[in-house]
Amino acid sequence: MSAHPTGRPWFAYAMLAASMALVGSYVALSKPLVAAIPLFALAFLRFGIAAVAMLPWTLPRAAETTLTLRERLLLFAMSFLGNFLFSICMLAGVSLSSATAAGVIMATLPAAVAAGSRVFLGEHLSARALAAIAVAVVGIVLLQFARPADDSARATTLLGNLLLFGAVLCEAAYVIIGKRLAPLRSPLRVSALINLWGLALMTPLGLWQLARFEVATLTPGLWLLLVFYSLAASLFAVWLWMTGLRHVPANHAGVFTVALPISATAIGVLALGEAFTLLHAMALLLAASGVVLIASGRPVPALQPGPGQVAGRRPPPLRG
Repeated sequence: MSAHPTGRPWFAYAMLAASMALVGSYVALSKPLVAAIPLFALAFLRFGIAAVAMLPWTLPRAAETTLTLRERLLLFAMSFLGNFLFSICMLAGVSLSSATAAGVIMATLPAAVAAGSRVFLGEHLSARALAAIAVAVVGIVLLQFARPADDSARATTLLGNLLLFGAVLCEAAYVIIGKRLAPLRSPLRVSALINLWGLALMTPLGLWQLARFEVATLTPGLWLLLVFYSLAASLFAVWLWMTGLRHVPANHAGVFTVALPISATAIGVLALGEAFTLLHAMALLLAASGVVLIASGRPVPALQPGPGQVAGRRPPPLRG
């Protein structure tokens, strides 16, 4: 990966912004889906649809080396945390909270990754990263004051926000593990394999709920939304992000993750009719500030590839 933009930077900027806007949109639009489909059944259907769409990347290429035991363990860990637990926390959280809150909380991912990289990988935390972590915490605290006045509704919203933050921690673990796996395989190959593990992990609970759910009650609109959610989370967001990264340095690309909370908030307010208060605006501004602080810092040196590894690979962005 070049250290400087090459080719068509504005096209690349559009791809990066579109990727993160897509992530924000499917996070927000999962709220009506989880309201209509039981959680585990929804996750199972999502992984199943994505598995079919990603078959070209699931099967190994002719010249590809066999997966090592270490790679298999890393793929399982990434899927368990970043697909299985992430989907449960995210879907349950957004059903109890709001799409607006989900977007703001998901925007704390860069700060969570920075903190996790310091703890688990020993990476240095810059002053910008520490500031980003601080504003992320303040933003989440502000969201708690934007909860409903009713005590029972407040408790439900708090649980939802905690689950959403749990999803952020799961995704941060996915990214951190991905730093070890990224030099070995292509992003779409990694995404396809962890999606397959996600399907396997979700199958028992998903089939149990599907057996008790009338699938025929789903409207064409919900099916269309489900297909969009499945493909956007597993395929399109990854492809758009990696396309943009061909022309933009990684540290510059990070700033476009600010499109995630903006997109989720816009859909929550305009499409789902959610309230947007001054506290929501302040929390959104803090989330955006945290993203910019992380993304505008000096790039962290890439992991040096070992024998037979491919340099310049990066883990895919947030999925769902």
